[in-house]
Amino acid sequence: MAFKMAAAVAYRNGMPQADPVLLEPIGHLKAAVPDTSMGDIMGEINKRRGRVLGMEPAEGGSQTIDAEVPVAEMSDFSTYVRQVTQGRGTFQFEFERYEECPPQIAQKVIDESKQEEA
Repeated sequence: MAFKMAAAVAYRNGMPQADPVLLEPIGHLKAAVPDTSMGDIMGEINKRRGRVLGMEPAEGGSQTIDAEVPVAEMSDFSTYVRQVTQGRGTFQFEFERYEECPPQIAQKVIDESKQEEA
């Protein structure tokens, strides 16, 4: 019992000193969209906290966009692409790595976690 109490006290005192951070998964997006929809898709990627890495021309009057986007922001991206490109756009999305979560989003997650505890 003494070891459990010591571990709990050490954890409670050590966590603030360790300066922990929240990590979020980041994925690699490769989207093929028509030239006419290019600006709309680029704007949507930026709105979803994505970073555009590059663009390449593809066959058939379309462009391929390479970007990195947080996985949490991609839940309804397929609907958006289908709507904007009228069903002509496609994309692939794969997990890439973890990155530190922005402070405002980390605080929101922490506040929600504290509400669940109470």
